[in-house]
Amino acid sequence: MIFRYIHIFILCATFFCMSSCGRTNEMNDYDQVVYTPAYATGFRIIGSEGKQSTIICVTNPWQSANDVETKLFIARGGEKVPLGFRGQVLQGDAKRIVCMSSSHIAMLDAIEAVESVVGVSGQNFITNPYIMANSHSIADIGYDGNMNYELLIAQRPDIVLLFGITGACVMQSKLEELGIPYIYIGEYVEEDPLGKTEWLIAIAEIIGKREQGIAYFTEVPQRYKYLKSMASAALSPKPRVMLNTPYADSWFMPSTTSYLARLIADAGGDYIYKKNTSNHSQPIDVEEAAQLTIDADIWLHVEGVSSLQELRQQYPKFANMPCVLRGEVYNCDKRRVLGGGNDYWESGVVQPDVVLHDLINIFHPELELDKEFVYYRKLPNL
Repeated sequence: MIFRYIHIFILCATFFCMSSCGRTNEMNDYDQVVYTPAYATGFRIIGSEGKQSTIICVTNPWQSANDVETKLFIARGGEKVPLGFRGQVLQGDAKRIVCMSSSHIAMLDAIEAVESVVGVSGQNFITNPYIMANSHSIADIGYDGNMNYELLIAQRPDIVLLFGITGACVMQSKLEELGIPYIYIGEYVEEDPLGKTEWLIAIAEIIGKREQGIAYFTEVPQRYKYLKSMASAALSPKPRVMLNTPYADSWFMPSTTSYLARLIADAGGDYIYKKNTSNHSQPIDVEEAAQLTIDADIWLHVEGVSSLQELRQQYPKFANMPCVLRGEVYNCDKRRVLGGGNDYWESGVVQPDVVLHDLINIFHPELELDKEFVYYRKLPNL
């Protein structure tokens, strides 16, 4: 008889344990805020009380995305995937990472984890010193529709960091077929310069270095806001700023709420094109661009030319613009590499305060900040 009661006791204990585990391993239990960004709008990190595992929730990670949400569950300490979870699963902290954007590499470098990169896209366009020095051991898996999936598999990645421009990445379905976890890193669509940088905390979570990511990021807004306050106190007028050069017979002008327009405003400048209040760049014709340039005090992001002489030759209509005659023409290509990569779009993402410093030097030289440019250069009059 006693054995019967013991058997019943064991069954009851087992049932209780299973019920308890069920209650503590459901999606509803992941209701603890682990990290809510102060500036970024596209991600948050949640957890469950008493558990090591976390979920990174990513929303609308490409242009024009609407109600798109993806999730990554990072399983730690042998914990199981919660019931009802729909998304990608990473078993433990990532040690081997494939980066589809050079900005992801810069984020890993900022938190001293660039050595975890085992694969990249477009290696010749990457400026990171570690990646350049180890190009023989880091795979270039290709880009767009020209991916080398055999090479990707050979790298044994724990996760692939994706990005989308106007839609989901072309790799997504193949990665799902191969069973390789992925996450969208959506800093590309953030318009706040500090919001772009804050995405490194999502990457830090993936590799188990959240606190290090937070520590790095915490100092960036402090430096940025200090420089912004200096620019706002400048006594000289705000210079009117023209942007870009033509592309395929159109001149694309950013929105007044864009990343670059915000940097210009924070540096004490006045972005000259006020018509575009959308959430993306809009094309104008060359005639309208010429009228804007006539009124500009400074012309930035003059791509495709290395000197004022080349500018005059390539764009003769703009040869006698006042800002050109004064030599107030700049590009952000000081740290460009031979393959064509530009560090402005790489490490500049995690150093918005340094980019702001450059722009303040251009707009308000009377403030006498350190005169050495990091990302920008003034076009020489050759």
